[in-house]
Amino acid sequence: MVEIKESKDGVSFAIHVTPRASRAQIIGIQEGMLKIKVTAQPHEGEANNACVEFLAKEFSLKKSQIEIVAGFKSRKKTVLVKNETKKNLEAILNNYKTD
Repeated sequence: MVEIKESKDGVSFAIHVTPRASRAQIIGIQEGMLKIKVTAQPHEGEANNACVEFLAKEFSLKKSQIEIVAGFKSRKKTVLVKNETKKNLEAILNNYKTD
């Protein structure tokens, strides 16, 4: 399960990003992180922007609600989802559990 942290701004969780994939997709949950693939290259924030856009689409949220707050130049990132509750985010992430 992904560890979700609550703050006054919203809820945050960890992701592991694989750039330069053939298609954008969520692989599942491994090592306490949501693993995702994006097609963008890790150049000048392109992969970070692709992560935000992809997660917003997958989670049916606005892009403005999702922000990368740590790991800008790393594959391991922390994502903040603004104006969302821990319970709602847990329900969303439960769809991506891997056995």
